Amino acid sequence: MPSRASRLLLLLLVLAAVGCPGGGGGGGGQPSIILATTTSTQDSGLLEVLLPRFRHSQGIEVKMVAVGTGEALAMGSRGDADVLLVHAPAKEAEFMARGDGSLRLAVMHNDFVLVGPAEDPAAVKGLDAVEALRRIAARASPFASRGDRSGTHQKELDLWKKAGLEVDKAPWRLVTGQGMGETLRVAAEKRAYTFADRGTYLALRATLDLVLLCEGGAALLNPYAVIVVSPSKFPRVHAREAEAFARWLVGPEAQKSIGELGVAKYGEPLFVPDAHPAPGAGAGAPTEVRP
Repeated sequence: MPSRASRLLLLLLVLAAVGCPGGGGGGGGQPSIILATTTSTQDSGLLEVLLPRFRHSQGIEVKMVAVGTGEALAMGSRGDADVLLVHAPAKEAEFMARGDGSLRLAVMHNDFVLVGPAEDPAAVKGLDAVEALRRIAARASPFASRGDRSGTHQKELDLWKKAGLEVDKAPWRLVTGQGMGETLRVAAEKRAYTFADRGTYLALRATLDLVLLCEGGAALLNPYAVIVVSPSKFPRVHAREAEAFARWLVGPEAQKSIGELGVAKYGEPLFVPDAHPAPGAGAGAPTEVRP
């Protein structure tokens, strides 16, 4: 299992391979952009579907770097990516307020779920998430945390805070420093609880000895947004191509694909489109935000 240090080294190698934003395009003169996104959009298989369709539709290559939302936003704040696909609304708002982004659009949402071993040693099944965390802490049951500044990690920290618990040094809290897929695998191996986005859990469920124990409620909503990195602050970014990607993501072709992903295989979508949602589906983030 790769460490956080090795994943950051891989990130640097990817950036060196694809070049810096604003440097031109892909091979043969094809325009290209760097997308910094979350591990959940990779692990769920979403981008395997969307990126080839965007390339075919727009003739623009998207070179993806999958990291936690915190690192994706940090890449944007350094001008090391052209466009971001992330899921931490409060951090996204800070990013926009600093002028690091020129456009933010709601793309889709799913929700977080608490999963764990079928034997459920802390007896949390059916509880709301905050009460479930209180019970896990009271019984010192193993809990796997991503610990990587991702959107999922931020949600976990928020819920521990709402539960009135300080767990940074708790010996039963296992900090993986890994993405969503790897953290789910650690939880399965260690018979631990963890939070996951529903899409990644459903995509990997067949390979995991974990069951869904807690779900539902506004506290577990998980909205995703696309952000174009500001060309006025970072002149080297591919702003035109990045905005084309952002607009395409919220257009009917991409939104239809998002709403269909997972339905045939799992009986439910991995994500719910927000720009062109199904009737009654609601929305998880502002439709459009500019500084």
